[in-house]
Amino acid sequence: MRTRYRSALLAILACGVLLPTGCARFDDTAAGQTFSPAPVPSPESPPEVQGPGADSGSDPKQARPGQSAAPVPPPQGCKDFDPSVIATCLDTVAAVAGLPGDGSTPTALAGERKSGRVLLATAGKDATDFAKLDVQAAGDGGLTGLALSPSYVEDQLVFAYVTTATDNRVVRFAQGQPPKPVLTGIPKGASGNRGTIGTDNRGALLVATGDAGDPNAAANPSSLAGKLLRIDTSGKAAAGNPNGSLVVAAGLHAPGGVCASADGGRVWVTDRLADKDALYRIQPGQPLTTPAWTWTDKPGVAGCADFVDANGSLSVGTSLAGNLQNLPVSPDGAISGKPTVSLDGKTGKPPVTYGRLAGMSMINPQLAVAGTVNKDGGTPVSSDDRVVLITPATSGGGNGKD
Repeated sequence: MRTRYRSALLAILACGVLLPTGCARFDDTAAGQTFSPAPVPSPESPPEVQGPGADSGSDPKQARPGQSAAPVPPPQGCKDFDPSVIATCLDTVAAVAGLPGDGSTPTALAGERKSGRVLLATAGKDATDFAKLDVQAAGDGGLTGLALSPSYVEDQLVFAYVTTATDNRVVRFAQGQPPKPVLTGIPKGASGNRGTIGTDNRGALLVATGDAGDPNAAANPSSLAGKLLRIDTSGKAAAGNPNGSLVVAAGLHAPGGVCASADGGRVWVTDRLADKDALYRIQPGQPLTTPAWTWTDKPGVAGCADFVDANGSLSVGTSLAGNLQNLPVSPDGAISGKPTVSLDGKTGKPPVTYGRLAGMSMINPQLAVAGTVNKDGGTPVSSDDRVVLITPATSGGGNGKD
């Protein structure tokens, strides 16, 4: 298990927003719920991912994703010839969660926003059913976030951010078991329901909530809308939160991704504002009014992956522009320059695109997984929607926009 939350975010929480505990409802019985165990994966280790061939005459299974010089044939029905694709023919994969494994076969959970289905995606195999969540997908809601329990290897629990008929909420479940409410009462609106969930890699869960269609709610300390929450696995304020508050930052509107570095020293949140898209780094004493980076062309920032330990970049998927924005990060964790663009169908050798990207999740410090949402307003190919592997090698290309 990872060490408990200690350093950087303790300082972050010093500027947290005070929230009355009466604003949310918790199911305390969930903490003692017993689930039938699913097969326990081996402890995670960096997998040797196979990808497209390194040159036109090579075996296409001998290189990592994003390093091919040979074009990959277009998909035929649900068969996709790109080795970076580990699941096909799904529907609007807004949420993913990378699974630990023995290093031989990358595996992830994939959540369909509209149906609430959660599937197990494994390289070289057909996706299989894992769970089914009851969701209301009107507008931008539904199943929009997945995260493994901070102690997944031991407890086999998965957490999801979902929209129901009455609210937005966090639920948890195990394979083959019904979901259990963890944190309920997050405001629901005609829009602004999309939220996401991740781990801080120090034992707690991070939950980014939308503003439920009311921009003023993001600044309202009495509302859970438009906030970054830090909770434990029972839905209460995580240990170390100031004054017992759930909230560590306020001012979000339509968050698409939350991610942390492997050591938990950096926490990032993406958001879409009325006039721009933004990336925030949660830092001591700095509210969300000061983004680490903004995009005035509004590409639709979504999930993120912190590859800083691997190659000094933070990758952000976009669900409107349909590319990967790769921001250079300095050793002290500051954005140090304009993003480069990859997976846009124009850069790379050969150019590769998967279309609209949504949720992202790390499998290990040098490998992430992403879901596509091409069936939600994009231009799907026959194998969409897909689950794809993302490596630091795919983080390169043309110039981004500030």
